[in-house]
Formats: sequence, C-alpha cells, structure tokens
Amino acid sequence: MHARTPQRRAGILWAGVVATALLASPAGAVPITVKDPEGKPVATVMVSRQPVKPAVVDTSDNGYPTSGRPQQAYIELARFTDAQGHADIPPAEHPWKIRLRKPGYQDLTVMATDLGSKALVMAPEHDPAALAAQQPANAWSSTIDFGNVDLKKEFMLQCNFCHQQGGPLLRRERSADEWSAAIKRMVRYGARLSSEGQKEIPALLEAHWKKIHANPALVPAGTPWAPALAKATIRELPIGDSMSQMHDLLLHSNGMVYVGDNLQDRVYEVDPATGKYTVYKIAPRPGEQLGGLLAGRLHDFPKHETYQGIHSLAESPKDHHIFITPSYQRRLIEFDPQTKAFTYHDMDGGFYPHTVRFDAKDRVWFTLALSNQVGMYDRTTQKYTLYDLPFRSLMERITVKLTPFIFKLLGWGIPIANYVKVDHVSTGVPLPYGIDITPDGKAWIARLHTDEIASIDPDTGTVTMVKTPFKGPRRLRSDKDGNLWIVAFNESQIVRYTPSTGEFLRLDLPVVPKGSDTPYSLNVDKARHQVWVNGTNSDSVYRYDIATQTWSMFPMQRHVTFTRDVEISPKGQVYVTSASFPSWHIEDAQPTLIEITPR
Repeated sequence: MHARTPQRRAGILWAGVVATALLASPAGAVPITVKDPEGKPVATVMVSRQPVKPAVVDTSDNGYPTSGRPQQAYIELARFTDAQGHADIPPAEHPWKIRLRKPGYQDLTVMATDLGSKALVMAPEHDPAALAAQQPANAWSSTIDFGNVDLKKEFMLQCNFCHQQGGPLLRRERSADEWSAAIKRMVRYGARLSSEGQKEIPALLEAHWKKIHANPALVPAGTPWAPALAKATIRELPIGDSMSQMHDLLLHSNGMVYVGDNLQDRVYEVDPATGKYTVYKIAPRPGEQLGGLLAGRLHDFPKHETYQGIHSLAESPKDHHIFITPSYQRRLIEFDPQTKAFTYHDMDGGFYPHTVRFDAKDRVWFTLALSNQVGMYDRTTQKYTLYDLPFRSLMERITVKLTPFIFKLLGWGIPIANYVKVDHVSTGVPLPYGIDITPDGKAWIARLHTDEIASIDPDTGTVTMVKTPFKGPRRLRSDKDGNLWIVAFNESQIVRYTPSTGEFLRLDLPVVPKGSDTPYSLNVDKARHQVWVNGTNSDSVYRYDIATQTWSMFPMQRHVTFTRDVEISPKGQVYVTSASFPSWHIEDAQPTLIEITPR
C-alpha cells in the first residue's frame, strides 16, 4: 500500500464524512447523516457502533473466563444509511464511537462525544492499493489463474475450508519454498491437496501474488451493497480470542445461543439480547492426550486445549439437552442446559464425529468423517448403530481402515501425511460431511470428496448413494417439503435436490465476481421459505427467497469474517459466528457471535 503523506492525512481529516448527529436522551437513537465532499448524501454506508475499549472480562483460566462464571461483553451494532444518507444508531451505556465504512471511500472513525451538527466529509478513496485492500477475499482469489480450472477448484476446496483464500495474510508475497512449507503444514492439519498440486501450486502462488501486488488495480470490486440494507441491523458480540475457533453454533429453544470453541474445548452460552455469556469448559478424562486421538495434528499450534475438538451441536426435541460431536474422540457429549452437566457417551468404533442432528424419535444422527460412516445413537436403548458407506475402491477401503494408525504415527512425530501420495479425488478420504433429517424420517448425508449425497432409511438400514452433478457438496438442510438444499462449496452455488423426482436445481450465488465464493453451509427458514447461506470467502451472508427466487446479501462488519454455520430464530433473526482457523486472520483477531435482523 502507498504511504500516506502529511498532506494526504490532513486531507482525510478535512474530507472525512459529513456525519450530522443529534445526541438525544440515552433512550433515543442518534441520527447520523453521511455526505461526500460535494455535499451529496452517501447511501449504503455501514455505520458501526463500537466500544472505545473492549469490555473487561475474566481471563483467569488460561486466557478465558473461569468455567461457570457469568461475563458481560459489549454489543457492537451496525446499520446502513438510506438514499438520503441517514441512519439511526442506538447509543451505548459505555464510551463508544462510530466507524463509517463503504467500499470506494476511506474509513472514518468518530467518537460519540464528537458527534454533533458540525459537518465532516467522507472522502472517496483513489489509491489503487487502498481500494484493493477494501475488497473481500473472494475478489482477490478470483484473480488466481493456474491455467487449469480443475486445479484451482481443487485448491479452493482443500485450502479454503479453514480460512479464506485472498485474505490479507494469504495474499501477501511469499517465496515458493514458504508456500510449500505452509501447504505441508495444512496437509498435516487435514487438507487433501493432491501431490501434484502440492508440487505445482507454490510457484504459481509466488508468481501470482507478485503480479497482483505490482498492479493492485487488477483486483476487481466485490459484491455491491444494495439499498435494501438500510432496513437491516447487525449486532455482534466478541467471544473468545485469537486462539479460538468458534466452529458451530446452536440457537436453543430457551433463547440462548450455544457456541463451541473447537480449539479450546469450551462451550459459550450466550444471551444475544443482553450480551451476557457464560463459558463451560469440557474437561478431559484422566489420561487423555492433548489433541485426543489426533494428538500430533496441532503440535505446533501456539495455544490450544483440544482434547475433545468441539464440532457440531444439536438440541433434543424431547428434553432439550444438547448433543455435541467431539471430533478428536470416539464419543458423543451430552450437555444439560439446566444443570450445566456434561455426560460422555463412548462408542467402540468410528472416527471423527462431525455434524450432528436429531430425528423426531429423539435419536442422534451424525457423520463420522474419517471412517466413512454415519452413526445413530438411540437414547432409549443407549446403543449406537454405525452405517458403512460404500468405498470407491479396495485401496480406499484399506486407507480408511488404516486412518487411526496413520494419526498415531503423526502423534509420534512421523510426518507420514506429507509423504503419502494424494490423488485429485482424495482416494482414502471420501469424507461424509453434512447431515439432516427429512420429514419422512430419512437421514441424508453429503459426502464431500466423492461428489455424492446419500440417504439412510432407519427402518430398513438401506443406504442409497446419489451422484451430484456438481462438485463439493459440503452441508445440507431439508425444507418443509422434504427437498434438500445443499452448498456446492467450490462451485459458488447452492443446489436444491428433490428426492421424489431426483431433480437437481443449481443456483449461482449473487457474488461479484461471479463464481468466486465458497459457501460452507446453509439453513432453511421453514416459516418464511427462505434459505440462508454462509458467504464464507466474501465476508457476507446470503438469503434466497424460494417463492420469489430473489437473493439478498448482508455484508459483515469485519474483514475476513469466515462463517461456517447458520441458525435462524422464530422471529427471523439469523445467527452466525466468525469461525476462521485460526482467528488471528480476522480483521482485529477477534471472533464474534453475529446476529442479523433483515428488517
């Protein structure tokens, strides 16, 4: 980026934003008006209310609150200006400021005590490097050209599921050797980039980012912010720290949001209305290793307390207990929201419990990502049933069966994963991933690396595989009619599958540049017949209205807001978490729980 001269800095202060604010009584909203240097109103400016200093919370337990001790965080809030450049911001009870942000203009921060009738001016941004830096990761990654479309799709599939590609830390210039070392580390963490890709891509990335940084004007603009955003409110609550990973979340029937910190084995119980939260730490059993059954995976990560590896959460329709999949153990974990007690339900087989859902009979269904299975736990009989999914080849069968031994070798410090040949279709790791239950009681599964979905009939045990006409089916949800909505991760699409007809309907995300996002997950608002989708690489969340076949996009407050799960309230509010691994990729290295109220 170009250095700012004293004259340029002075220009920013003079030209800032015209923000006219009348500080009303504490109960009233603060009206904000935003204009450009010529006095014209600026629409769709993100007006963020932020604390001057973060709330003081307990950090006595290795940097986190003591288990069971209530905390109070400060809620951040954002609204967007309308066509007249107006937005109303509720005041906070603590010292606060506003940050004004809109692509094409320079950010401006104004202390609440300085808001008044005096006009400030929001300055357009003209520096190509600064304009490029404003764009989300998908705009940057859209410029990547390996001269091979399939190799780029593989790269996005395997290198974009922990953090964004094109974010500030991933677009800086590195040598091919540095890229190679980073890729080897990612392979140990779980990426299945092909051996060919591991050899070819480092040099391609070195050359590419040199080219882009030499000419930042090559970075295109991201998705424009629509006028309808003036009706939306986004509230954000900081939880955890730069070493956390707020992986999945659950909006419980008690009104609380439960968030699992995958790297620190803590469950956050959050009251989204007030910002009060309590952390509950899941203790390891005596003798369990740090890292659990995957002890060598994160041996060089700066700080983690991962014995369980909290992944996904689901609520029982019967007693409202929460069941959690701990990826690093062979068990399910049950949490009672009333007593706050954790109960372990161990199982003899399976490897890497992943996504979890309940059926109407209070049975717990979950994928076992690394043993190519689906599990079902019957709470009445307290017994597990494991369903084997078909293998693509004998070699895959052998590799899957050896997976626990391979991870033992990693735990012993033998970097076998860096030397095993990996093909372009990830033979040996078919990866059953997302799961949901349709109204007829069947369990449906997305198998990521084989481009398939599958159904299991619990009455007969029959497993049926269905090939998808798209790549990267990651997570899926059923709508009220029994149709399945599926994210096509490296196709930048969502897909509707109708089981009764076998028809697939593919829908492009409304992202700019076209095809540049990697949707991680989605959820269906059955009451409003809408689909909400994670804009994982674009700092956004999308909404698709099924009846009108129209899209909306909601930008997030922080750059590098990588989300991977969606929950929807009865009132239509939507909850996501910034879940980058690691969280220090996020703009201020602070993961958050995010609430979107569309209107």
